[in-house]
Amino acid sequence: MNGDEGGPLNGGPGELDRPGRPGAADAWDARSEGWLLGGGPAAAEGTVGSRRTTRRRGAAADPVKALMHRHRALCERAVDPLEIAAGLEAHGVTDRTAARFRHRDVFSLAEELYARVPRDDGPRPYPEPAPAPRVRADWALLTLLPGAVCAAAVTGVRLTEGRPRLLAAAVGVLAVALAVRPALRRGPLAAPARTPAWRTVTGTRAWTCWLLAYALLGDGLLRAVLDGGPDGLPTGAADGPWPATTAPVLALTLACAPAAWSAHLLTAGARRRLGASRGLEEFTGAVRPLLLGVFALFLGVLTALLALCGAALGEPAGYAAALTLGALLLLARLLAVHNVPPGPTLAVAAAAEAAAVASVLAGRLPGCAFLAAPVDALVDAWGAGGVPALVCGAAALALLFRATGTLTRASAHAPTGDPE
Repeated sequence: MNGDEGGPLNGGPGELDRPGRPGAADAWDARSEGWLLGGGPAAAEGTVGSRRTTRRRGAAADPVKALMHRHRALCERAVDPLEIAAGLEAHGVTDRTAARFRHRDVFSLAEELYARVPRDDGPRPYPEPAPAPRVRADWALLTLLPGAVCAAAVTGVRLTEGRPRLLAAAVGVLAVALAVRPALRRGPLAAPARTPAWRTVTGTRAWTCWLLAYALLGDGLLRAVLDGGPDGLPTGAADGPWPATTAPVLALTLACAPAAWSAHLLTAGARRRLGASRGLEEFTGAVRPLLLGVFALFLGVLTALLALCGAALGEPAGYAAALTLGALLLLARLLAVHNVPPGPTLAVAAAAEAAAVASVLAGRLPGCAFLAAPVDALVDAWGAGGVPALVCGAAALALLFRATGTLTRASAHAPTGDPE
C-alpha cells in the first residue's frame, strides 16, 4: 500500500519519468486514457500515436494524471479500487483533496485511477469486494485452549498443598503461556506479517505479563504492605506469602475466545462497509458504532465470565479491575492486529501499578508518609482493587480514543492479503 514514489501532493517523480525510458510515460498515459474512454485495448493502443504528437498536454488539463504517476505502483498492484482508496487515505488524501481532482470523494477518485491503469487482463473498474475473513475451526479451537489450560492449572493448585502446590502453580503458568501463543498467532488475533521491531514486541509481552501477574497477586501484596509494611508480610500461610486472586485471571484467559470473535466481527463488518461506502466520512461513520458495539459486547461477555468464575471458585470477582484490564488488553490487541502500535500505554499502566506498591513502602520511611497518602485514600474508598481499576481504566480510555481514530479509517481495513 506504500508503493507510491512521492506524496499525494508533493510532486515526487514516478517510475515512468526515469531516464532511459523515452516515450514510456506518454505511452502509458495514452493507454490509460484509452481504458478510461472505454475503448479497450484497441482504443488504448490507437491513442499512443496521437498522444506522442501532443506531449505538451500536461497535468493542468488532466489533474488526475500527475496523481496517477506518483501512485503508479499502488494502482498497478491494487486488486480493486477499494485498495487504492485505502492507500490514498493512508498517504493523506481526503475527500476534500479529491475535490481538487474533480471528484466528489476518494472512492470515486480511486475508481478512476483503477480504471486508467492498463492491465493485461482488461479493465476491472467494479470488481467484487474482497471477501471477509471466514470462521475456521482451527483458530476457533485454539482460542478456547488458554481458558481450558488455566482452569486445569487452577484446579491442580487448589487440590495440592505445600511444595506440590508451588510446583503445580509453576507448571500451570508455563502451560498457560504456551497455550496463549498459538491463539495469538492464528485467526483474528494474529498480528500482520509486518510487525514492529523485536524490542517493541518483547516489551509489549513483558508489560502484558506484568499486568496479568498483578491481577493474580497484586491485590494481596498491596493489602499485606498496607497492613504491616516491609516487616509485616505474613509468612507460612497456606496460600503463600499473600493470597492470590485466581478468578479474574481465569476469566481473562477464558475471554480469549470472545476476544477473537470480537476481532472477527470487527474485521468482517468493516470489510462489508468498505465495499458499500461511497466516501471516507461515510465509512468512518459506519465503522465507529461497529467498533464500539464490538467492544461493549466483549465487556458484557467478560462480565458474565467473571461472575461464573467467582461463583465457581468462591472468590470475589473483582469486576472493576478485571473489566478494565480486559478492555485494555483487547484494545491493544486490536490495534496490533491492524498494524497500529499501542504505544507506551501498557508500559505506563504497569509502571503505575508498581509505583503504587513502592509508594506505600516508601511512606514507611521517616518523614515520607505523604507518599503513601494517595494510595491509602484510594484503598480506603475502593479497596485494593481500586488501584488496578483506576490505572487500567485510564489506559483503556486512552487506547479507546486512539482506536476510534485509527481503526475507523479505510486504510486500517484495506482488502489486501489473505482474508484468513
